[in-house]
Amino acid sequence: MDGIAIELPLFLLATFAGAFVAGLSGFAFGLVAASLWLYVLTPLQSASLIVGFGLLVQGYSVWKLRAALDWRRLWPFMAGAVFGVPAGVSLLTWADPRSVRIAVGAILIGYSLYALLRPQLKVATNVPPATDITIGFVNGLLGGLTGLAGIIITIWCNLRGLPKDIQRATFQPVAVAVFAVAALLLGAKGALTFETAKLFALGLPFLFGGTWLGLKLFGRIDETTFRRIVLALLLVSGITLLF
Repeated sequence: MDGIAIELPLFLLATFAGAFVAGLSGFAFGLVAASLWLYVLTPLQSASLIVGFGLLVQGYSVWKLRAALDWRRLWPFMAGAVFGVPAGVSLLTWADPRSVRIAVGAILIGYSLYALLRPQLKVATNVPPATDITIGFVNGLLGGLTGLAGIIITIWCNLRGLPKDIQRATFQPVAVAVFAVAALLLGAKGALTFETAKLFALGLPFLFGGTWLGLKLFGRIDETTFRRIVLALLLVSGITLLF
């Protein structure tokens, strides 16, 4: 960050915007923040900050929604995610990142358009744990590959038509697990630098301010509005990855 007078305000604005969107929807912090961060930060700095800030944003939101947590529902997703993240990171050694982004972007665009243009789908209420473990694994795999910690499980919860509080109390704790494993892997690789730690400290007030405002707005929207916001963000996420 050489031109501090311009770049630091841009970094802080992106941090606030990402936190606000994540507070409102429960995901997409990294996509929103990194869309501006990558103009002023290195990819490694951006990835490290997404993981660090993501842990705080998701952790704070999970604490606010703690009354809706159901560990019997969560454990299969958690178990799958813990194994999926290292697998995703290991795939980075040979997978083509551009091809992965294009494939995931196309899937997100296709699903979000389909769900926005037709009546809401619901799958069976009693889903076997093996299915949820598989969803958690794929979610972790994608998180390790792209940094998108909760996209797959967000789609799964939306597809099942769960109430908005239960949706967020499902995909946000799983995102915390994905970020935690990713943080351990990044730490093992020595990715944290003094400059990154300084940016982390400077961004904290904007992170908490955006998260607080997003959560306040979340409490005022109804189920239909929440579903449309999630689908719109999935669409934007897909377009961002594709182009």
